[in-house]
Amino acid sequence: MEATSHWEHYEHEADIGVRGTGPTLAQAFEQVALALTAVITDPEAVNNQEPIPIQCQAADPELLLVNWLNALIYEMSTRKILFGRFTVSIENNHLQATAWGEAVDRARHQPAVEIKGATMTTLRVIKDNEQWLAQTVVDV
Repeated sequence: MEATSHWEHYEHEADIGVRGTGPTLAQAFEQVALALTAVITDPEAVNNQEPIPIQCQAADPELLLVNWLNALIYEMSTRKILFGRFTVSIENNHLQATAWGEAVDRARHQPAVEIKGATMTTLRVIKDNEQWLAQTVVDV
């Protein structure tokens, strides 16, 4: 069976779980970033005009996921931007990425919530057969 990339949400009390899967760790991180955007708006509604470089590192892949998502949340909050496309590379728990997006247009994007941060609740980064899974809960 061929591994494919996708994102999804899962329920968790008052907050929202974000999950990404892919054939590589980097692709799973790209997909979970799309799930993060989808908490706020439809990622396909975002025009990917402005590239923002992002780097982070951590002691292990799980902490790297939290740092990655919190870096995206920080950029979205301080720049008033939404992201719709991501390229990620990961080597030795060091992540280098580019997130493409545009300024929030309230009429077009109709943002549903503001994400406060990524948590360690249900935090998992694992490889199962040929597929990587990256997930955690975000505080909204």
